[in-house]
Amino acid sequence: MKTFFKITGLVLVILLVVIQFVGPERTNPVAAPEQSIHAQVQVPADVRAIVERSCIDCHSNDTRWPWYSRVAPVSWLVIDHVNHGRRHMNFNEWNTHREHWTEGFDTPALLQSMCNEVTHQAMPLPSYTRMHRSAPLSPAEVKTLCAWTEAERTRLAQTQPTP
Repeated sequence: MKTFFKITGLVLVILLVVIQFVGPERTNPVAAPEQSIHAQVQVPADVRAIVERSCIDCHSNDTRWPWYSRVAPVSWLVIDHVNHGRRHMNFNEWNTHREHWTEGFDTPALLQSMCNEVTHQAMPLPSYTRMHRSAPLSPAEVKTLCAWTEAERTRLAQTQPTP
């Protein structure tokens, strides 16, 4: 029985070493500044601070990859979450991911989605906040973010030419 556990343990160690070389790549693609959210909408400093603290790692090309993003199999989950987040809303590619969005899912809809996600505590993800203790938004921060999204949606509606 001891031999079985030794062999099983050795196989598991070898497997853990081998899987370190397999899996998705951590990337931070370069994006054109004119495609960023800051080129499309007005983001005040207080909102920018909230976004940078709680959203930017998964929803931009400026991901700060933590140490555990280098250790499989956890790295696979982290990279998948970041890639998924970037596909749904990428602050660096605000104007370029239209092919992933449903028809009519434009800047006002993205802003509304931001408010909805934080209001319902769907974002930031619980798996992210467990490892990033400063990421959860306080009720005041949710209110600040939602007030900004509403004000920016109103501003955009007033600046859009009427057909």
